[in-house]
Amino acid sequence: MARITLLLQLLACVALSFALDITGKIAWNDVCRNAKTLGHTKASLNEGVFSGGITHEGDFIIPDVPEGTYILSITSHDFAFDQLRIDVTNSSSFPDIRPYIAGTPMNPPSSVLLSYPISLSPREKSVYFVPPESFNLAGMLSNPMMLLMVGGAVMMLAMPYLMKNMDPEALQEFKEQQGKMGQIQSAFQSGDIKAGFSSIMAAADEQSGPTAATPPSRGGGPTKRGNKKSKR
Repeated sequence: MARITLLLQLLACVALSFALDITGKIAWNDVCRNAKTLGHTKASLNEGVFSGGITHEGDFIIPDVPEGTYILSITSHDFAFDQLRIDVTNSSSFPDIRPYIAGTPMNPPSSVLLSYPISLSPREKSVYFVPPESFNLAGMLSNPMMLLMVGGAVMMLAMPYLMKNMDPEALQEFKEQQGKMGQIQSAFQSGDIKAGFSSIMAAADEQSGPTAATPPSRGGGPTKRGNKKSKR
C-alpha cells in the first residue's frame, strides 16, 4: 500500500512538472473601455476545468495547466469574446495559441499561430432587451387573417341594410337558405354526420329541381301539329 501511495505521489510530481501558467490580458476597446464596464468576468479552459479571475487592469492567469489541448473562453455576462485553442506540451515553456471557431474539428490543428501572452478584445455587447414593435396599421391589414376578420365584420354590419332593401321573395328565399345552412351546421356540430349529408343532398336536389322540370316542354309539339292539321 505504501508503494502505491509513493508511486501516485511521484506521478503527481511528474504531472506538475509539465504544468504551465496560462497568462493573458483583456485589451480594452470602444466596445468595452474598462474593467468596471466589463463587470464580473473570468477566463476558463474547457468550460471551467481550469479558470482564473481577471484583474482591474484586465490581466488574467490560469495556474498549473497540465499538458493537453484546451479551449479558452472568456465568460462574461454582457460581452462576447473569441475563443482560442491552447496546446500545452512538455517540449516548450510556452503554450501554442491558435484561433478556434466553435464546431470546427480539433484535428488537424490550424497552421495559424498567435502571439503569447494572450490578448483578447470584446467583440460585441450582448443585447437582452428588444424594444417592442410600434403599431403599424398597414402591416396588420396585410395579414390575410386580419383581412378575413375585417371582411366578416363589414358583412355583418352591412347585412341589416341589405336585407332591408331586398325584394320580399328574395328575402324569404334568403331566410330559407339560412335556415338550411343552420340545420347542416348543427347536424355536423352534434356529430350526426348522416343527417348533415342528407341536408346537403336535399338542398342540392331542390336547386336542381327546376332545371330537371324543363324537358317536358317537348311534349307540346305534337299537339300543336295536330291543331294545325285539324284546321286544315
